[in-house]
Amino acid sequence: MLDIYIYETSMFLDQMEQVIINCEKIGYLNDEAINEIFRFMHTIKGSSAMMLFNNIAQVAHLLEDVFYFIREKKPKEIDFSTLSDLALSVVDFVKVEVNKIKNSDAPDGNPESILEDAKLFLERMKKNNKVEESVEKPKTTEKQQYYIPQEKKSKDVASNYYHAIIHFEEGCEMENIRGYTVVFGLTDLVEEIHYYPSDIAENENASEIIKEKGFILYLKSELSLDELNKHLSETIFLKELNITEITEEDFKASYHQLDQVLESDVNFVLDENVLDHERKEIAETKENSETKENREIKEKKDLPTTSSAMISVNVEKLDILMNTVGELVIAEAMVTQNPIVASIDSESFQKSSRLLHKITGELQDMVMSIRMVPLSTTFVKMHRIVRDMSKKLDKEVVLDLFGEETEVDKNIIEKISDPLMHLIRNSIDHGIESEEERLEAGKSKVGNITLGAKNAGGDVLIIIKDDGKGLNRDKIIKKANENGLLERSPAEMSDREIFNLILLPGFSTKENVTEFSGRGVGMDVVAKNIEAVGGAVIVESEEGIGTTMTLKIPLTLAIIEGMNIKVGDSRFTIPITAIKESFRPKMRDIIVDPNQNEMVMVRGECYPVLRLHSRYKVKKAVTNFEEGILIMVEYDNRILCLFADELIGQQQVVVKSLPNYINSIKRIVGIAGCTLLGDGSISLILDISGLTGLRIR
Repeated sequence: MLDIYIYETSMFLDQMEQVIINCEKIGYLNDEAINEIFRFMHTIKGSSAMMLFNNIAQVAHLLEDVFYFIREKKPKEIDFSTLSDLALSVVDFVKVEVNKIKNSDAPDGNPESILEDAKLFLERMKKNNKVEESVEKPKTTEKQQYYIPQEKKSKDVASNYYHAIIHFEEGCEMENIRGYTVVFGLTDLVEEIHYYPSDIAENENASEIIKEKGFILYLKSELSLDELNKHLSETIFLKELNITEITEEDFKASYHQLDQVLESDVNFVLDENVLDHERKEIAETKENSETKENREIKEKKDLPTTSSAMISVNVEKLDILMNTVGELVIAEAMVTQNPIVASIDSESFQKSSRLLHKITGELQDMVMSIRMVPLSTTFVKMHRIVRDMSKKLDKEVVLDLFGEETEVDKNIIEKISDPLMHLIRNSIDHGIESEEERLEAGKSKVGNITLGAKNAGGDVLIIIKDDGKGLNRDKIIKKANENGLLERSPAEMSDREIFNLILLPGFSTKENVTEFSGRGVGMDVVAKNIEAVGGAVIVESEEGIGTTMTLKIPLTLAIIEGMNIKVGDSRFTIPITAIKESFRPKMRDIIVDPNQNEMVMVRGECYPVLRLHSRYKVKKAVTNFEEGILIMVEYDNRILCLFADELIGQQQVVVKSLPNYINSIKRIVGIAGCTLLGDGSISLILDISGLTGLRIR
């Protein structure tokens, strides 16, 4: 119940947030948006009260009152800006409380200030639109009645009696809890209610009964049929609603009628085994009565429904499945690469081995695709960041999205969400000028930020581009010099290298410290977080035109294509996407500078050389260049030649993190993790971003 509550409430809050932001773009609330927000709040109120999260239920209840008034009374004067702020403050409050629940903490936030704001807004709206208070006055409780008649009924008005059957959508799960939510939502609207199953909260079989027969209700209320139908139609996951008016005698007999239903279903409730047996007998009888042709037609007819069915799966289960498939890949390599197995001269065995490799690869691709999530969810959330920042900084900024359907491993998305948020904030605060400055520069008063993504081989590029004032090269050099961040003369550095200085710790060109930036922290954290997932940040800018920040991140961290190399008795793995070429150099191509740094001349260009055996103190390694091999690797336009003994071969490897006891002692620069090879030996996976960033001495 708790998992479903958290999932559905989070989903509704995200959807509601986007509805509000989209309405702000067009400048008004349309009927569809009003109905959606009302429905979201109505559902969150009911489910929160059911779970006894009363502060969330209170806030949702009052905002529901506001949107009920707007929907029913259609006021002409609405302070749309204040209404948006109020609705988003409710979203923020509930999100914080849901996160507490997710972390097993008590949702103990105080909603008083939000409740007060909502009450004042509702009163002001009623006053401005001259709505009589008596029409909206509650009848029986302090809670607002949602579907009351337009004219107040007298005390002697006769009650109406109804019979309703609710069917929920297939696959919505927890039908008993959804039925309980319906009952809870009716408590203020009806005088008397009977329902079946009556023990929906306790009966384990209640969900199955509701699936079979529907959720049956008998109601006594002053509401009209249309008003009651309107209320029940708001039920989430509603598939079918049948509601009819009945006589008082039929209503009084409802206990007896429900007893008959209960008696007819006694086997269903008391003995699942009997029920399964009965179902099986019915199915067999039905199958025997159908011809083979009819069955085939039925199967074909049912096929589209089953093929499009979707289920929610716990992320932990996917992680376990991914790890298991990874172990399968390793086990398959250990079998097929075993020297004894490799020496078997049998065509049928080789055929079976190739088939095993094919099936393993397909299974791996399928599991990888399941873990892939589109960036749209992360991108859409940035609309809220832009909206809030624009208001606080008094800047008008528009966010454009493209490529949001691009998919990335779920684990990576979770790690880039915060850096992305910081970069968007940075673009609005640092990059986009004030309205006066933009008009003086001949630009539109509305700033523009573009956020997009595209595939680039085994990587995904996420691009954040603004049309602001851009970066000042001289200002960056001066600031870096003051902070001692320059390692060589600016004249020897390219524009990109100078712009990338803003990613170093302690660097900030913001003269005034604000709540958003200027403290010298943030951009370096962004760079570290991106590098932690094997990515890189590329900064490009043109003064007066704008700045482009590009995040280069891998598609996945779980399994990579790697080239295994040998250095002495050790094994290393280089990601294939980082390798440009490999070659055996001649001694005449090797150059040593006065600082004893080694370089190699390739087609007229000089590239630094890193001896892996020297870097990681490997013994019994080849030291003569003509006996070993150089592998040219590239990362973020930085090229390095790695010297190794020999290439072993290309292989898909499962990335494993280094043991905690190693990381706790020392962080080894240039090592991203490890993997298990087919012969059972361990290979260290090289981190090319770390190696290319080293100062070779």
